[in-house]
Amino acid sequence: MNNTKILIIDNEEELRAGLRAMISKIAGADQQIDEANGVASGLEAIRTLEPDIVFLDIEMEDGTGFDLLQQVSAPKFQLIFTTAHNQYAIQAFRFSALDYLLKPINPDELRSSLTKAMDNISRHDIAAQLTVMMQQLHQKVDHERKIVLNDKQSTYFVPIASILFCEAEGPYTRFFISGGDPILVSRNLKEFEEMLTPLGFLRTHHSYVVNPARIRMYDKTDGGALILDSGHNVPLSQRRKDIVLQSLEKDNSKPAKK
Repeated sequence: MNNTKILIIDNEEELRAGLRAMISKIAGADQQIDEANGVASGLEAIRTLEPDIVFLDIEMEDGTGFDLLQQVSAPKFQLIFTTAHNQYAIQAFRFSALDYLLKPINPDELRSSLTKAMDNISRHDIAAQLTVMMQQLHQKVDHERKIVLNDKQSTYFVPIASILFCEAEGPYTRFFISGGDPILVSRNLKEFEEMLTPLGFLRTHHSYVVNPARIRMYDKTDGGALILDSGHNVPLSQRRKDIVLQSLEKDNSKPAKK
């Protein structure tokens, strides 16, 4: 790994020391690794050191990692959160495609995060990703929420309401978006199901998760399918049919039957 400026911001001295040792072992002793113990010292270190990668704790004595980020204008570093719990924050990280490590930190997961961060140092999507994260944390209404999707070439900031459906493609997921080309993401459908079903999305088949707001009708022929307002046909498995149709009726979606 090339020489990289790395900053660890955490109020636990023992954790900082352990993380520093693991990073040195994984990335090599020639990396520049600095430390800060809170929001104020972290902000100062970011301004003076201009790090390439920041490991940021969420809960610190003089504030949170989110407080720190709100005071950084146009961040250009790669960001990896470190957290011991805070499931709601983790959900926000997942929507914004921001990386995170759970404490105690696993060396293999650290290696994966470091490699990904170093590969992406030249990309500066962090400000837009942080906007998505803060929207999730502040519980924006569903039609205002976005999700960050990465394919091999690009990063997309997609309004949740514009998602038609997601389709499993082996270990990948293909997103079908209203008015746009499909986006293939290297994460499995189960992960996106966990993110989207709390927002009302429905698992209609082992390979499909659908936005119910885009369902126009239920077609009973040929085993049953859902017809979306985009014209797409999405399978509805026999095992899930009753649950899906009951959910649609409960939400007053009531698609017409052919």
